[in-house]
Amino acid sequence: MASQILRRTLGSRYLSNPKSFSSASTAIRATLFPGDGIGPEIADSVKQVFQAAEVPIEWEEHYVGTEVDPRTQSFLTWESLESVRRNGIGLKGPMATPIGKGHRSLNLTLRKELNLYANVRPCYSLPGYKTRYDNVDLITIRENTEGEYSGLEHQVVRGVVESLKIITRHASLRVAEYAFHYAKAHGRKTVSAIHKANIMQKTDGLFLKCCREVAEKYPEITYEEVVIDNCCMMLVKNPALFDVLVMPNLYGDIISDLCAGLIGGLGLTPSCNIGEGGIALAEAVHGSAPDIAGKNLANPTALLLSSVTMLRHIDLHDKADQIQNAILNTIAEGKYRTADLGGTSKTTEFTKAIIDHL
Repeated sequence: MASQILRRTLGSRYLSNPKSFSSASTAIRATLFPGDGIGPEIADSVKQVFQAAEVPIEWEEHYVGTEVDPRTQSFLTWESLESVRRNGIGLKGPMATPIGKGHRSLNLTLRKELNLYANVRPCYSLPGYKTRYDNVDLITIRENTEGEYSGLEHQVVRGVVESLKIITRHASLRVAEYAFHYAKAHGRKTVSAIHKANIMQKTDGLFLKCCREVAEKYPEITYEEVVIDNCCMMLVKNPALFDVLVMPNLYGDIISDLCAGLIGGLGLTPSCNIGEGGIALAEAVHGSAPDIAGKNLANPTALLLSSVTMLRHIDLHDKADQIQNAILNTIAEGKYRTADLGGTSKTTEFTKAIIDHL
């Protein structure tokens, strides 16, 4: 049952991948950003599990710099971005950007520079881990490159600032096409476009127009439109009302975290960013948790499940199934769980238990 759930959510591939990867017997190079805070610890868990499972991945590690790289306008180096472009796949731990310091967001830099246009986040109930909701099984697909996160802000006059929300036909059609393609490829029945077009008639209106245009090409999939505030209420009342949700950037940021809360939090939620040309950058979307960094307390589940999505993207399904089942069985067994899951296990103990379940 657990395997079937994840097969449906994490699926075969997020998108047809034009990049050519070697067979499982040949090492495949993948970029790894361990990240900040607890990032290196949970990245180490992934490396240990991959090694134990004999996954043919050769990691090319890149770390956040100590100075701003003028080519990227952030602490991410140009060389690290080139690594992802060259390898076509990558895995990213949590990255922290100083708030209000004038630095370009590290995550925004990755999305913009690599043109990662869709963030795909499966939210599903984990067997054996009880939350307020049972049998949650939905997918949020977030447009990743524009909207309120376009980074276009300025001061009009003293005491008045303006932030521009950019919605384009190109980006809206692209993410809508991806959402319907994903739904069809994974046996999903409904795509819901989330919006606030009753207020933002031009921007969200254009987004909906593009979604309707794409929906006409997929008559076998039910299409609906839900206002963002009503969507939040409906999700909390009954998550089973939704299947695949597609939305502009800011709404996706909010809704995807809300959905994570339904199944136990960001520490259990995988995520993968899809870019043009077949690039896939999987990531843990939780914070860097500096308060527990270096204390061997972090939960590596989100990064491990995200690494499973990366393996599926390159068709290493047997290895993906092996690791995914080991994670789910470890959590369901309940003997080894980190503190955020109600247990007392250390990161290393939890990782070892997963390896034992391989």
